[in-house]
Amino acid sequence: MDATLPPALAEIVDEFSQCERQEKIALLVDYANQLLPPPPEALADGDAPESVPECMTPVSLRVLQQDGRLRFYFDIPQDAPLIRGYAAIMQQGLWDVTPQEILRIPADFYYVMGLQDLLTPQRLNGLTAILAHIKRVAVRLMGEG
Repeated sequence: MDATLPPALAEIVDEFSQCERQEKIALLVDYANQLLPPPPEALADGDAPESVPECMTPVSLRVLQQDGRLRFYFDIPQDAPLIRGYAAIMQQGLWDVTPQEILRIPADFYYVMGLQDLLTPQRLNGLTAILAHIKRVAVRLMGEG
């Protein structure tokens, strides 16, 4: 297990690394179905949703912060199950982590999962863009704290 990954994310990475190609696709789709929707505007206490313009699929995220810990909510079209799956992995793997924990995550951590064997380079760029955006949010929130 990689010490630079938060424990929940490390468990997900380990789960994927032990799967065959077809199992990884099914697991990614399973995660896509677990993606929590953004909270209603009335309940949201964080920043307004932000888009991830580097991603070809329309991706927006909302970050809620409580006691120095972060929660990420993504809004991604239903017709993009692989990106939704990756977002759900990020959501579950980074639930209630600190900005400092996020900044330690290697940009290419998904290679251990074998996702580069499933996704096109364009989709992999989207994954990298989502993590980069999350890291920029973490840096900004550290500066505000």
